[in-house]
Amino acid sequence: MAQLHDIRYVRLGTDRLDESVEFATRILGLELVERDTRAAYLRGDDRHHNVCYVKGSSAGHALGFEMSSSTLLDCAAAELEEAGLKVRHARAEECEQRRVRDMIQFTDPSGNCIELVARPDASGVRYFPSRDAGITSFSHVGLRTIDAPTDEIFWTTRLGAKVSDWIGDAALLRIDGVHHKVALFTSQAAGLHHINFQVAEVDDIMRSWYLLRERGVRIAFGPGRHATSGARFLYFYGPDRMIYEYSCGVRVFSEEEERVHVPRQFPRVPSSYCTWGSKPDIDEFRAAGGDCEVELANAG
Repeated sequence: MAQLHDIRYVRLGTDRLDESVEFATRILGLELVERDTRAAYLRGDDRHHNVCYVKGSSAGHALGFEMSSSTLLDCAAAELEEAGLKVRHARAEECEQRRVRDMIQFTDPSGNCIELVARPDASGVRYFPSRDAGITSFSHVGLRTIDAPTDEIFWTTRLGAKVSDWIGDAALLRIDGVHHKVALFTSQAAGLHHINFQVAEVDDIMRSWYLLRERGVRIAFGPGRHATSGARFLYFYGPDRMIYEYSCGVRVFSEEEERVHVPRQFPRVPSSYCTWGSKPDIDEFRAAGGDCEVELANAG
């Protein structure tokens, strides 16, 4: 199976390129690295970019993961093809657009576009934020899945991920010591659910909460604390209803903890998402006709 080294980037097709870049710099606090008429590259750490907005919603969404070498990338491509997946090897132009040397592309069972890359560009220049949001790194994404158990099997058997915990059918998947780099949330269609950036401390989350409210940004969830990873968090909406998240204090497993950890099953109720009592304004965090709605009604 493929052994993913780290999450690398997301690519987002948008019909609101100018607005997306404005939001990412003025509100989110990312650094604009490059921009042309077709795409804009932004980052929150020492990688060349973490987010690339591509002009036109028809470009869709893609999630990029780094492999440790081109050799391992080729091995992963062969194994995926042998397993019956349709794997496409990128053209030189596509690799240049992603600032990588090699790339393959395929989809998970729900239809989410996954890109595995080798030798992505790093930056020799320190990340310089457009505002002091306290961002330290691009950390994880939430993915929408139309069949969570099937996608979980795909990620664990084909891409080497491990389940850290579940909330209902939603699997929180790790590829290294960090509690999760991908979270699978049942939805009506595939696509990126949210994009997470780590910040240094809780004070950064609270400062951003006040700033976002003052600037009229729609808060999606929080401030709160996740029961699963222990991370303190704040979710909010950007253009195209894309959800962004700041968090800090996520659990990081030691090698010994990884060996002995048994994934925990949490019910799909508000307290499984937030131990502080915050209620989500996010469809995938609410259960249609399930226990979550009952608990929300009781809480109200």
